Amino acid sequence: MKLIGLTGGIGAGKSTVSRYLAEKGCVVLDADEIAKELLSPGSEMLLQVKAALGERVLKEDGSLDRKYVADLVFSHPSQKEILDRLTHGKVIEEIFSRAAKQGPDAIVVIDAALLFETGMDKYVDETWVVDVPDEVRISRVMERDGLSREEIQKRINNQMDRLERLKRADHILDNSKNKEEIYMHVNQLLNNLKEQ
Repeated sequence: MKLIGLTGGIGAGKSTVSRYLAEKGCVVLDADEIAKELLSPGSEMLLQVKAALGERVLKEDGSLDRKYVADLVFSHPSQKEILDRLTHGKVIEEIFSRAAKQGPDAIVVIDAALLFETGMDKYVDETWVVDVPDEVRISRVMERDGLSREEIQKRINNQMDRLERLKRADHILDNSKNKEEIYMHVNQLLNNLKEQ
């Protein structure tokens, strides 16, 4: 089994690469999706988050109010630390538990925005960083999510510095051109992996 850690800053296009890897037969374990599962209504983790951050984190239907939580943690670093402490360890444990169930020939992709920040990069065979310049990221996220430049900048400031991320990457996937080019690069990296 080969383990790839896939990451990139907000708006870089990590999801585009992740979807393509799934199409190519890789097992993709998306940290955000796993976190959503673990934070489903009534779950132990969601109850812990509510106890730590207050009743307001829940919508009327008992689900997590993601917009409220994002605004809270990106404006208050101490609240972000609490949320991270309650969630990261359990999400990482679940990711590696699912990875361990894959066959010996599987290529498993851990899709995680915070791959380096959480230390998951230490347990993968290769780290792939999807990258575009900051201005491109900001305009993409403004268009995609309807967030203001200030809101996006807060999120960028809460992620690892772009240059540090690039320095730690085994492979950098430039997503500033067209999709065909990044897909060609992904195919090349997959072929290299299969030959190892």
